[in-house]
Amino acid sequence: MKVGIIGLPQTGKKTLFQILTGHEITESSKAFKPVPGSADILDSRFNKLVEMYEPKKNVRARIELVLLPKMEAETIAKGEIFKDIADMDAICHIVRSFEDDAIYHAQGSVDALRDFEMVNAELVMHDQMFVEKRIERLEAMVKKIKDEDQLKELVLMNKLKDRLEEEKPLRLIELTDDEEKMIRSYPFITRKKLVIAVNVSEDDLENKTLLSLFKENCETNDIEVMLVSAKVESEIAMLDTQEEKDEFLEDLGIKETALESLTKLCLKSLNLISFFTVGKDEVRQWLVKKEAKAPTAAGVIHSDLERGFIRAEVFKYHELIASGSEAELKKNGQIYVQGKDYIVEDGDILNIRFSV
Repeated sequence: MKVGIIGLPQTGKKTLFQILTGHEITESSKAFKPVPGSADILDSRFNKLVEMYEPKKNVRARIELVLLPKMEAETIAKGEIFKDIADMDAICHIVRSFEDDAIYHAQGSVDALRDFEMVNAELVMHDQMFVEKRIERLEAMVKKIKDEDQLKELVLMNKLKDRLEEEKPLRLIELTDDEEKMIRSYPFITRKKLVIAVNVSEDDLENKTLLSLFKENCETNDIEVMLVSAKVESEIAMLDTQEEKDEFLEDLGIKETALESLTKLCLKSLNLISFFTVGKDEVRQWLVKKEAKAPTAAGVIHSDLERGFIRAEVFKYHELIASGSEAELKKNGQIYVQGKDYIVEDGDILNIRFSV
């Protein structure tokens, strides 16, 4: 599952990508090609479990991130940027809101809402152009031969066109399974989930007014939004120990790093949740699709566990933390035996019983 990071020039997306992935970007590597990387899912629950079990090994879940070329006149005109975005499962759009005279702005001034709307308009226009070309082709084909499938697709394309002409993303349209199948291979960008990360100065991290400006638009268009400061995150990344990082966050009055919030929103956009396996040998975080059943989660760990699934012993993260140990959970009757129909919940701790 890949999240593409997009944005106008000088928004701080390269800095955030480097902090998230630890991938150093050279001038040549970021010219007009996507730069792949992966990032740890930053989850405070994982930290607590490692602290509790003190395992020999601990493994965080990771998410694929791809830094895409700048959205500027040249890349938009060539159209390659849209092909790159179409290959992603979700999009994270970095929008600049910080002022810095030393860093130019492509539009001549800093206006985060304007830039957000401008990029959104480009994405909508891309889908609209594709739909219009597809309608032209379908109309030409059905004039020659009345094909039922093509007629159905033509009706769907006109429905999509109407929505795009309202400057609305296609993710807002409810489609039937058949309609989803019809357009599955098409490069629609506005069908994808979108996360907006507004890159602000340190002083604006708690700026509720700025956040509310975005939220009104984002909530009606099924977009997640948050504030992040690439400058602050860079300073946190340079600290050596977790203790130093925690103290720095406390001084700023921040409960978690913006990067932890950002990875959470990326998971949400991909419809993924976390579950854990624990023990003295290893504490590990896993990702699975929301609403997945226990055997599917077992298969994420190993295909044999799904094939030979018998049952799952489940305990809840918050109950474990409250009780202090597995022994106390057992005493309280809080270790639950679940079968094949159990739907895994975010934060579940699983112990899979299987036989192959």
